[in-house]
Amino acid sequence: MKQKSAKSSETISLITLIDYNIPTIGVGFMFFLVSLYLMKFATDILLISPVMMGFIFGLSRIWDAITDPLAGYLSDRTNFSMGRRRPWMIASAPFVCFSFIMIWYQPVELSVEFSSLWIAVAVLLFYSAMTAFNVPHHSLGAELSSNYHERTKVFGVRHMVWNCGSLLALLAMHQLIVGNNPKKDALDIALIAGLITFALIIWTVFRTQERKEYQGRGEINPFTAFSDVLRNKHAVLLLVVFFIENLGFATIGILTPYVAEYVVLRPERTAIYILTYLVPCILSVPVWISLSKRIGKKKTWLISMLLTGFGFGGMFFLSAGADTLILLLAFVCGVGAGSGAAMAPSIQSDVIDYDEYLTGKRKEGTYFASWNLVFKTATGITFMITGFVLGASGFVPNQDQTESAKFAILFLYALFPFCCYLIGGLILTRFSLNESAHQKIRQALS
Repeated sequence: MKQKSAKSSETISLITLIDYNIPTIGVGFMFFLVSLYLMKFATDILLISPVMMGFIFGLSRIWDAITDPLAGYLSDRTNFSMGRRRPWMIASAPFVCFSFIMIWYQPVELSVEFSSLWIAVAVLLFYSAMTAFNVPHHSLGAELSSNYHERTKVFGVRHMVWNCGSLLALLAMHQLIVGNNPKKDALDIALIAGLITFALIIWTVFRTQERKEYQGRGEINPFTAFSDVLRNKHAVLLLVVFFIENLGFATIGILTPYVAEYVVLRPERTAIYILTYLVPCILSVPVWISLSKRIGKKKTWLISMLLTGFGFGGMFFLSAGADTLILLLAFVCGVGAGSGAAMAPSIQSDVIDYDEYLTGKRKEGTYFASWNLVFKTATGITFMITGFVLGASGFVPNQDQTESAKFAILFLYALFPFCCYLIGGLILTRFSLNESAHQKIRQALS
């Protein structure tokens, strides 16, 4: 049954959706906990400076400039009996598990300098392992169906399952905040999450089938492969939009703990604030999918970007005790974010069909590697900006902050993403690959 749905544009079965998406609950947990709390864990518990953490995350993005394109190209060119994508996923599983444990565990009491080196190695290994899993997994999702709207469902469910993992990461973060021994708690959490995620990746590898007709159709020359991405007018526009959007989006993971503790003065409510964002982010996905069938993917994504942008902009007015305001705005941002995470990869899959129309090749790995690199580059830049701005503003961990430090936090948390979402939305209005154009491409390919 799964093989049939992979080969056609018919409705994808619920079993196939579950089998494909199930490991993202663990991967989403890991990625969100690192994005959400590692900066604060490192600065407040390990006493590593925010500038150093900004440098470490920036270095990881430079490393991604090598690993992401390599993973995408090699995934397209892999020619094993089990397919192009699944060999990479099963090979990445132990490294995903080990690197996540390494991030949250140090074997002995290290000096600040050696703690910084340990975290740097762990972060580089973690993001490399994530690349080896995520690029092939995203690519496999684009291959499950050629149907314009079924793809939105595939990635909509992926987003929902991923963020269920993010909800669990919130519980973990809350324990790290309120627990008496955060270092021990971090190790226990990492061990459990690592083993479960390893098992879920193995499950997907053996339960999800690949399309045999795509085997051996990747581009032979890696430079040609990525040059094709840059020659694809639809892809280039989406890369720019995706980069700008994620510059702003990354702030919610990095700065919410800082806003809760140093601006609103309610650190114990940090998990509640993010929960208020995540729940509508998950539950709104079916509504956005339904809306996209009526008005199209682009318009749906545009509406959500404007909603999210203005939600973030309102955060600039947060102050001590502004509990109701941050909850309201977090809900608005969550509703808006539920669309982009489903629409973006679905539109990306359509753009890959356009590339096949032009070149005759199937390069899902190359394309999703490009988007993955853009996403992590944007996140890394935001990490770097955050670290340097906090350091320059006079931020001192675990103390009352100066007005300049509070202003810096609010500027990064509110005005910066507000501008990013508005600019990204403006550029997105120029995107022209709609449903009718895609149908013509599919007909030509058939």
